[in-house]
Amino acid sequence: MVSTALDAMAGTAWGRWLGLVAAVWVQCISGNNYTFSNYSDSIKTLMGLTQLQLNGLSVAKDVGKAFGLLAGLASDRLPTWLLLAIGSLEGFLGYGAQWLVVSKTISPLPYWQMCVCLCLGGNSTTWMNTAVLVTCIRNFRGSRGPVSGVLKGYVGLSTAIFTDVCSALFADDPASFLVMLAVVPAAVCAVAMVFLREGRVASADSGGDEADARGFAAISTLAVAIALYLLAADLTGVGGGGGLVSTVFVAVLMVLLAAPAAVPAYVGWTSWMKSRKAANADAEDAAAPLLLDSKEATQPQGNGEAEEARGPRLGEEHTIAEALWSVDFWVLFSSFLMGVGTGLAVMNNLGQMGVAMGYTDVSIFVSMTSIWGFFGRLASGTISEHFIKYVGAPFTGGRGVCYGVRLAVTVPTASELFGLKYYGLIYNILILNLPLGSFLFSGLLAGLLYDAEATKVPGGGNTCSGAHCYRLVFVVMAAACVVGFGLDVLLSLRTRRVYAKIHQAKRAKRSAAAAQRVS
Repeated sequence: MVSTALDAMAGTAWGRWLGLVAAVWVQCISGNNYTFSNYSDSIKTLMGLTQLQLNGLSVAKDVGKAFGLLAGLASDRLPTWLLLAIGSLEGFLGYGAQWLVVSKTISPLPYWQMCVCLCLGGNSTTWMNTAVLVTCIRNFRGSRGPVSGVLKGYVGLSTAIFTDVCSALFADDPASFLVMLAVVPAAVCAVAMVFLREGRVASADSGGDEADARGFAAISTLAVAIALYLLAADLTGVGGGGGLVSTVFVAVLMVLLAAPAAVPAYVGWTSWMKSRKAANADAEDAAAPLLLDSKEATQPQGNGEAEEARGPRLGEEHTIAEALWSVDFWVLFSSFLMGVGTGLAVMNNLGQMGVAMGYTDVSIFVSMTSIWGFFGRLASGTISEHFIKYVGAPFTGGRGVCYGVRLAVTVPTASELFGLKYYGLIYNILILNLPLGSFLFSGLLAGLLYDAEATKVPGGGNTCSGAHCYRLVFVVMAAACVVGFGLDVLLSLRTRRVYAKIHQAKRAKRSAAAAQRVS
């Protein structure tokens, strides 16, 4: 009975917004995979590893993303709450085991067992991300760009949130940091299991594109406020060092993170007021037909054009085989590889980069990278949606330039080109780029070139000091980004017709809504 009531709630306007807010909270803790630099030096020293061996552990962490295919396959068969439960349990086990090692509660595990622990932690986020992205994009079918930008933006902030909270409360202690990575995601996912559900919204309750746009604007504004707050704390140092000031910093941050809940509260209140006025006026029955996706409403079903022998066109529903047979899928895959591979190499090696440049505490670099990545993620969804809505073309010129932009733009692009029916699996096939890019650029390129410049230290391992340690690594990665940019331009040219159709559908929907308001 409780489950039925929650499913019914997901079919209301305020229910889907409450689900989106729960998804935002999940994203605030699901970027734990990008925090390796905060404790990697402790593992390197404790286990006496070379940089190549340490980067091998970071690759194992990212290989966990490859098993996201399981989450993709499960997304069409299992409820959202179960996907979240699996992800949180994996994270608890993976990061919990790392905490036991770093805190010296147990002796260092054999190298292969550490790889398994890191792989578990990395895979945990694929279940969380798949659950929230698939559910929210289906709940907000007409606003895929803003949904992706908001959710991926909060993922970008999660690293800074974890890092700054640990700095404020635990003085950057690596063991305490790993406790947070194990426990906090499990607690947040437990809350999201209740409220994040897929549901169709009746047209009378949907609010329309303008109401959705206001909701996304409010949540995005709060995200920007959180990012600026974290940025100010990093630059001034008020969030570190412990004491009353640090406690106040964390308390204010928690209030800002809870603030998006005001959006579903407002939507629920306005919906209640409308229903009350309708009841008082003895209005027509409020049961309205379900709001259909624009594509579902306009495209023929069954034996239509999309099912001819030629296969579906871009913008129509694709099976997995049809998507993998498409040239555009592999152009998107290859350009994604260049962008995320180079970005991961930087994030996985931030700890050693900071040490090479003479810094003993690299947490501020991890946090700042997270914050600026957030601005790229958030802006990409908004800007892309603007170009589709008013120009009829996707904004792709900036993709590959910023890691945050690349991650956020790829999510709605895949759904727009290949449909939503098998989106969970298609998305997880695309993010196979994460382990592959990590292996190529972080595990091999950065690991081998660093070790070539480093000197051995007593007790095992090695170290390198100076700008030369990573100079050639960045030269090669810059060339890779140029290649990725060229592939993005090619994809933009190949898909202009698809986005022209999306633009026409959105314009027709706006015109119909305007005519209805006038009448």
